[in-house]
Amino acid sequence: VQLVESGGGLVQPGGSLWLTCEASGRTSSSGGMAWFRQCPGKEREFVATIRCNGGNTAYADSVKGRFTISKDGPKNTIYLQMNALKHEATAVYYCAGKIRRWILTNVPTAENDYDGWGQGTLVTVSS
Repeated sequence: VQLVESGGGLVQPGGSLWLTCEASGRTSSSGGMAWFRQCPGKEREFVATIRCNGGNTAYADSVKGRFTISKDGPKNTIYLQMNALKHEATAVYYCAGKIRRWILTNVPTAENDYDGWGQGTLVTVSS
């Protein structure tokens, strides 16, 4: 699976930003897609995930209520709407694709749950 992110940029604290990820190649309707991020000097961390078939979602506690992951039904495209952005949201945001089945009783939040990665898009939250 090939993934391409877009939408990153500079945004002021408290502002909003949309990220987009388009998938191509080998995809699976029973799989899922996700967003991870890597903040400066830190390891990559889970942000949000969505199941391709059914639209079930899950979020990291740090973004719950402010970020929304969604999927374009007929397309292999997902979005991340980010509201009320804080300085600590500054990071490279990566899109990930999961070909294997996305299971509701074992929500995939680990990097090795995913089979393909995008190159990342930089989000900078600064005044």
